[in-house]
Amino acid sequence: MKKTIILLVDDEPKIIRFVKTSLTFEGYSMLTAASGSEALAIFEEASPDLIILDLGLPDMDGFHVLEAIRAYSIVPVIILTARDDEKDKVRGLELGADDYLTKPFGAKELEARIQAVLRRVEWSPQPNDITEFRLHRLYVDFKRRRVQSGDLEVHLTPTEYELLRTLVQHTGQVLLHGDLLTRVWGEEYRNDLAILRVNVSRLRQKLEEDPRQPRYILTVPGVGYTMPSD
Repeated sequence: MKKTIILLVDDEPKIIRFVKTSLTFEGYSMLTAASGSEALAIFEEASPDLIILDLGLPDMDGFHVLEAIRAYSIVPVIILTARDDEKDKVRGLELGADDYLTKPFGAKELEARIQAVLRRVEWSPQPNDITEFRLHRLYVDFKRRRVQSGDLEVHLTPTEYELLRTLVQHTGQVLLHGDLLTRVWGEEYRNDLAILRVNVSRLRQKLEEDPRQPRYILTVPGVGYTMPSD
């Protein structure tokens, strides 16, 4: 069985040793980079399955690395940062990160985040699931994981796709904030409204003709979100 390849981007030797040792023990194949430029070079050459990206790098801001990756790839990215600042977390999510983890952290917490993100990538349709969905100009083919808005194919990150899939599977129902967070991210995210709002915003930017007047993902103020049936 092919090992999952993880690229760790961090310039702190202690963090590199800790994460590399912990995740190698859990069966992952590890690559490391101590700068943004090195990370981008390794990413292009090795095509890792997941990236753990520190924001504070010596040569360029981690946000710039994330932007460069998202310009042509939807590979899962977990931001690793010492910045306990809501603005930094939100900006990372807005640029397409799938999750974030604030230093200091434990090995079990990191692996749980990795497994949660990889589950979104590896998800496959179940027998009773909807196989395709159409609403106005939106078309989703769940068998092929393809999303179209009009004639254009839309490329979603694993997290964005799982959020869309969850909304579609409950078309016509109002999903509470906590329920959506639990279904897509996990129980430990149940109160993390920031990660939900940012991902809904990103989905609207990619799917809606006018994100300011959405037709597909509707807000129920103070309650949650819903996708209409027609």
